[in-house]
Amino acid sequence: MPQQITVIGAGFAGLTAAVSAAEAGAAVTLYEAHRTLGGRARTTDGPYLANDGPHALYSKGPHWAWLQQRGLLAPLAPLPLREAARLRFFHRGNLHRLPPLGILKLRRRTHAPVDQDFRTWASAQAGGPVAEAAAHYAGVATFHHDPGALSAAFVQERLRRATSLPPEAHFLRGGWGTLIARMADHARGLGVRIETGARVETLPERHPVIVATHLDAARVLLKDDGLIWSGTRTALLDVAVRTRRGDPFALSGLDFSGWIERFTAQDPGLAPRGEQLLQGQIGIAPDERRADGIARAERLLDAGFPGWRARTTWRRESLATGRTGAVDLPGTTWRDRPAIDRGYDVYLAGDQVAAPGVLSEVSFSSAIEAVSLALGRAATTGDSRRRAPAPPRTR
Repeated sequence: MPQQITVIGAGFAGLTAAVSAAEAGAAVTLYEAHRTLGGRARTTDGPYLANDGPHALYSKGPHWAWLQQRGLLAPLAPLPLREAARLRFFHRGNLHRLPPLGILKLRRRTHAPVDQDFRTWASAQAGGPVAEAAAHYAGVATFHHDPGALSAAFVQERLRRATSLPPEAHFLRGGWGTLIARMADHARGLGVRIETGARVETLPERHPVIVATHLDAARVLLKDDGLIWSGTRTALLDVAVRTRRGDPFALSGLDFSGWIERFTAQDPGLAPRGEQLLQGQIGIAPDERRADGIARAERLLDAGFPGWRARTTWRRESLATGRTGAVDLPGTTWRDRPAIDRGYDVYLAGDQVAAPGVLSEVSFSSAIEAVSLALGRAATTGDSRRRAPAPPRTR
């Protein structure tokens, strides 16, 4: 009989795990507590098709080829060159067409150290003002309020990926919900049974389980207080405005960590004709309110989108806590995050566990590794009995 696998959580990680396990011949059941699939990759129904915060797919990530090989990547929404040229930077209270030159130099330096914070390392390389601007620019790929306080190696990798030329970031036509729908259809075609509105409170016995939920939910489900990792608090602001010629494609905060992106620049169908969809994210500190982040987002809008308040046709605000990927403090790397193998044939997948990559790449890589471990053990031992917990990982 085929090896049975249970996957809990039908976001990007859970669907990746389900597809990978089914392709390997396993009989997969996928449980999702919500009525809809996707997790953080959900897209609103419309008429404004907004992701859960700004989303992009990096073409040099491991998930790119995997999705492409399965016909799950298309259709993409290419960004016209004229729009790409409209990236602006909010620095020292004003808009600029180019960031400080030192930021690009930092990305080309030898690999930054793990044990030192980015602010200290970058200040020694390019001076304090450039270090601050570079740290805040990296907010687009960290969602953190103070990337300068994170591991220099962690931030430099994201700075390098975010400033790559040609750009790595690509966009999915119709929002990330279209990718989730394609992945779900593909999974069902492979025989995966998908149960929605099905909250799992007790782990199934006698076969491997992959828990692909938010780390907080996994901690409760597994009754494991050790499932903790540094995360972020992010204020999300989505605004639809009437079209105005000359609006920027995106606006990066260099005085603080924040990013506003006009997603209809590459995909006009995300909003009704004559309107533009803007999505922004602002990192906020643990002692700050959502309103503090929204106020900073509005500063960016004031600078880059003249008259945006009078042009607004739709608005949505939210607070994302620990839902925007792992962040590594000085002295830590992805290897120090909660291990994928939790013992007893239980495996973790998601964006805060021990797997490499940027943003959604962590979810993907951890899901593939979880399936490999789950099926590899069953295949080599022929024994589905629960094992003792694996020892904690060390660097």
